[in-house]
Amino acid sequence: MEYVPETLEQRWRERWAEAGRYEATPDPDSDAEPTFVTVPYPYPSGGMHIGHARTYTVPDVYARYRRQQGDNVLFPIAWHVTGTPIIGAVERLKKGEAKQLDVLTNTYNVDEATLEDLETPMGFARHFIEEHYKTGMQQLGLSIDWRREFTTNDERYSKFITWQYETLRDRGLLEKGLHPVKYCTEERQPVTTHDLLEGEEAEFQEYTLVKFGAEMDDADVTVPMATLRPETVRGVTNAFVDPDADYVVAEVDDEFWFVSQTAAEKLDLQGHEVEVRYEYSGTDLVGKHVENPVTGDDVLVLPASFVDAGNATGVVMSVPAHSPDDYLALQEAKEAAAAGEMAEYGIDADEVAGIEPVPILDIEGYGEIPAKSAVEEAGITDSQDPDLKNVTQDLYNAEFHSGTLLEEYGKFAGKVVEDVRDRFKQEYLGDAFATMQEFSEEVVCRCGGDVEVAKQETWFLRYNDEDWKRKAHEAVAGLDAIPENTRERYDRTIDWLNEWPCIRNYGLGTRLPWDPDFVIEPLSDSTIYMAYYTIAHRLDDVPVEEMDHAFFDTLFYGPQNVDDPHPTALELREEWEYWYPVDYRCSGNDLVTNHLTFYLFHHAELFESSKWPQGITVMGMGLLEGEKMSSSKGHVVLPGEAIEKYGADTVRFFLMNSAEPWQDYDWRAEQVSSTRDQLDRFWRRAQDVIQSTEGERDLDQIDRWLLSRLQDTVATVTEAMDRFETRTASQAAFYNFEEDLRWYRRRTDTARAGAKWTLRKVLETRLRLLAPFVPFLANELHEQLTGTPAEDAPWPEVDESLRSPQDMAAESLVERLTEDIKGIQKSLQNAAEEVPEADPDVVRVTVAADWKHDVFGTVHEVGPDQGAVMSEVMSDTTLREKGNAVNDLVQDLVDLVRETDDDRLVELATLDEADVYEDAAGFLGREFDAEVVVETEADDADTGATPFRPSIDLEAN
Repeated sequence: MEYVPETLEQRWRERWAEAGRYEATPDPDSDAEPTFVTVPYPYPSGGMHIGHARTYTVPDVYARYRRQQGDNVLFPIAWHVTGTPIIGAVERLKKGEAKQLDVLTNTYNVDEATLEDLETPMGFARHFIEEHYKTGMQQLGLSIDWRREFTTNDERYSKFITWQYETLRDRGLLEKGLHPVKYCTEERQPVTTHDLLEGEEAEFQEYTLVKFGAEMDDADVTVPMATLRPETVRGVTNAFVDPDADYVVAEVDDEFWFVSQTAAEKLDLQGHEVEVRYEYSGTDLVGKHVENPVTGDDVLVLPASFVDAGNATGVVMSVPAHSPDDYLALQEAKEAAAAGEMAEYGIDADEVAGIEPVPILDIEGYGEIPAKSAVEEAGITDSQDPDLKNVTQDLYNAEFHSGTLLEEYGKFAGKVVEDVRDRFKQEYLGDAFATMQEFSEEVVCRCGGDVEVAKQETWFLRYNDEDWKRKAHEAVAGLDAIPENTRERYDRTIDWLNEWPCIRNYGLGTRLPWDPDFVIEPLSDSTIYMAYYTIAHRLDDVPVEEMDHAFFDTLFYGPQNVDDPHPTALELREEWEYWYPVDYRCSGNDLVTNHLTFYLFHHAELFESSKWPQGITVMGMGLLEGEKMSSSKGHVVLPGEAIEKYGADTVRFFLMNSAEPWQDYDWRAEQVSSTRDQLDRFWRRAQDVIQSTEGERDLDQIDRWLLSRLQDTVATVTEAMDRFETRTASQAAFYNFEEDLRWYRRRTDTARAGAKWTLRKVLETRLRLLAPFVPFLANELHEQLTGTPAEDAPWPEVDESLRSPQDMAAESLVERLTEDIKGIQKSLQNAAEEVPEADPDVVRVTVAADWKHDVFGTVHEVGPDQGAVMSEVMSDTTLREKGNAVNDLVQDLVDLVRETDDDRLVELATLDEADVYEDAAGFLGREFDAEVVVETEADDADTGATPFRPSIDLEAN
């Protein structure tokens, strides 16, 4: 029978659907343990690609494994439509944006006639849900309970979210106040990490604005300059401005500020009253002097193209004694002025030449001018040197942690910067200093708009609440974090999380119930939806108006917490209690610092500890032919196309076998094609076994060896599956065991009755091990072999009666002897002249003499202590007479004992080495097309043989 994946796989999909195979129902009277596995619900703002396929296949493999272990498994899915990305995609489509049309038609194969159906948010979402995600998941054979699917703008789901946020508000964990938010200047509303195209890791940074004084057109103005190091204000020697950028004088909170045009817009977003009065270019400030508000010194403003007018205020102060960047910029400015390049600005070259660095602190390991010392020691002379960034950061770190301020700092003199920076800043705030927020890197919204820091009256979650943080840390402590090194990242995220704005001005999703002008944002409405899965399929008959706060209190907290428990809620509570908590959540590694930590926060607060998440497995990212996948660039593979070409089992197996879940993987067509060929070969071999007679349990050593190897494989795969190590498990069950089978087929006549029995036993076991990975193929073959699908057969257990350590040890000697003979043969074949023995007629294998085995017994008994062994051995007069030969042998055997585990040594000690080689002589003769002669070394001879390493002679007639 030929392996035709498309036919075979479709047949199994239909069988599963007709039988409702994966519809999970509580069975509290059964011995089956409930297991609840979840994965982030997809956001259908575009199609499903092969990276998504891997994301959803990992939990499916685990779910299938647990079912074979006898568990009652729930694996649901839903659709996340909350927020604005879908709305943005629709708007770009309706505008006829070329890039959007290209992605839809050429990447995701949306035909022209269907585009009109995508011109509403839910029309767009529904298309990609039904035509991409759901279809793709079903093609992959994901064992999902489809009865429980929902979208996050369903009215019943919104009632659930409403209950959640009312509860958090009532507990004082949801407040309204002025708060810095990420704000899209295109959409004119706050956005969160999931809405970003660039800058997902960007952090808020609070700059200190040093308010220098200047005169513009006979009027006094303030020229604020941003710094993260306010204590360096006494070291300012000059300032820089971009002469070609656009600047304004704006009235900012009753003061007139000279700032870049973009800075005025940012200040307006950050809660200041801003009104632009006059427009300027940077040239208008170049050559002027500004007054340092702390020292009273006048400093010169120099032109510099490196100034980014879009960052902070667009004017920067220069502290060349402590900033390597500023030091080099000043040297380059001096050279430019000396060359006459600043004459057009009316700048006196001699004044520029006279600017010298002013130190403000002492730091051990650097000279009086630390920045000068730093660049000179690093050999940096150019401000474009890529090493300058690291040199600058090293100096900043050193000065922050151990730099002490000079006496000019008065009460702060002699203090370490780290200890007084904030106090120094507070000393001048409101007079000489102000503040401004910026991001640590550029941030861009998915709509293409710039994202800036804005301060808004908003509702926010109080993740800074100490009691809430404590509970979240407790949840982490009880978590099976896979891999283990992610545990620290959860704890770190909990520590630094502060208030989190949880609402939007518009978008799909749940309205804030007491402030319906706002929508709860995507990361905030996706924290406990796993609980909704447990009852989603039973809510259609519950009138929406009855799903009030008391309904969910009854469901999640029990009848004792409400005056009039809703009877349906009480029934649903039984199902929720049966399935909860979530046993494992499989999610993206990039979600540890947001969604996954929020998931832990909310569970820790809203549910008792017995309902907290039990485990989280993170997943790495996917590459395509070595490059990051990108829908916008068309650099993706669609699962449907891959399945059509290779088959679903091939796609699944490659995705699981290419890397462990938390590691990045690379989809390479050549390797996927190779995987398809290997499954095809497996199918053909399986057909040979299925179609042969069953044989009898009349086993030779090689059969016992293979069955013993099978038990080791079962143990390895089971341990790996328990740890979500899908690559380790699939490698062991498939590729590694294929090597064993290759050796087995070389070693024996597979037409023997015992070999037939062995091969059927092996195939049946392997099909059960492989069923989670390649369910279509494994089910089909197992049903052909036994009459039962593999997924309906129990997970294999190690059969100790089939373990044979002695046969394993014996076979290891045969394998090693085979390799040693090959090594000698190859060496002879590579000789400069032809050596007849390279193609031997006789292979003479000489086993070490009995006395050598006796010495091995002594080494094994005494242990790898050469002195103790020699003392014991030399007490035997017969051995003592052999002198150096014994000494050399003991050294070899001590090394052997050190390198070999104790169990294997015990088995080796029981073997008759000569008998092992005699039994294998037929195989060796076939392997080398030669007569194999096995001899035992005479006591008075020395052929070089040692125990378990015979001497080998190749002879030609």
